[in-house]
Amino acid sequence: MFNGYLQLFKRYWAMLCFGMLAVFWGNFGQSFFISWFGASIQHDLNLSATAYGSAYSLATLGSGITLMFIGNLLDKWQLQTVVIFSALGLMCAALLMWQVNSFILLIVAFYGLRLFGQGMFPHIGGTTMARFFSQNRGKALSVSSCGVPLGEMILPSLVLFVIPMFGWQSTWLIIALVGPLLFLPVAFRLLKIAPEPEALTKENETAQAKIPQGSRRTVLQDRRFWCALPLVLMPPFVVTAVFIHHDYILAGKGWSAELFAASFALYGLVHWASSIFSGALVDRFSAKKTLSFMGLPFIAAFFLSMLSNSQALVFVLMFFMGAGIAMTGPVVGSLWAEVYGTANLGAIRSLTTSMMIVSTAAASLLLGVLIDVGFSANGLLLVLACYAVAATALSRFSYTTK
Repeated sequence: MFNGYLQLFKRYWAMLCFGMLAVFWGNFGQSFFISWFGASIQHDLNLSATAYGSAYSLATLGSGITLMFIGNLLDKWQLQTVVIFSALGLMCAALLMWQVNSFILLIVAFYGLRLFGQGMFPHIGGTTMARFFSQNRGKALSVSSCGVPLGEMILPSLVLFVIPMFGWQSTWLIIALVGPLLFLPVAFRLLKIAPEPEALTKENETAQAKIPQGSRRTVLQDRRFWCALPLVLMPPFVVTAVFIHHDYILAGKGWSAELFAASFALYGLVHWASSIFSGALVDRFSAKKTLSFMGLPFIAAFFLSMLSNSQALVFVLMFFMGAGIAMTGPVVGSLWAEVYGTANLGAIRSLTTSMMIVSTAAASLLLGVLIDVGFSANGLLLVLACYAVAATALSRFSYTTK
């Protein structure tokens, strides 16, 4: 397996690095990164937790809807143009965070961070890998997906180092400046020296020619898509739900916050390793055949976590969630290209990515309602486990059958 990755990296290292860099740059709009500024934002803007959460959810929902309309720019514009557009968008959002002084401006800033950070940059990285690579698409997507765990392991420590020195708002100014000064030159250099797209073998070329070049309409009219969708949306939904409401879950289970923070290192490591392994599985067996297995780690995570209140189960929960979320990139990223071709891949991926973003906005709200009506920590874990089981079962009627 590792020899296959080594050979791929020797020839296509520049494009692989571009994909990972694009996904990594999107971390500035991910929940795990923005959450480190939450307490400071609430304090300085005099916002309640409810107001802060509402601003974040509203911005996330808006960004998900917007991505559905601009994600197909990758089908219409040159890649370099989309990269510039997204980098400037993220820079403007970071500049707004630098100067934010009101609730309305915070919503606008969050909207930009979520649209270009959580939305466009991972979309750019994933779509480019799926188009550029054919025989090794799963491996390429797993490499680009490693930009997320890399950020999870590096960025929190950097933030904790920079904020005390410069303040939280000046930290966003630094982020805004790093985009045009560092990201764009490196990204353009990698694209310039990248070789031609990976060639198809005669066997793969014949198989590729048989794939109908679908559109969004094709996808939405396909019964198999709706059977697969609950499982596709499940990983970001449940992970966001656990992270956003971790205080309630920790209190209910008697787990310490320090132990939960320490478990993030395990989560990031497993996320990386599982992504590499999943990419190899996709290339060997296809995304259609591996799709249903994507829910199994989450089923294990939630059911095992309900067994007792042992502190060790924090690491069990994070281990299996890391393994599960890592499969999303290579499996789902390859799936659309396998089933619907690459001609309109930007539009198709943006459709599903926007749905994922909306699902993360819904996760916080729905679990908040369950908490308000009296669900215990184990009750929440049971709800998430049942969702994972139902979504996995339904996926068996999707692309695994003709």
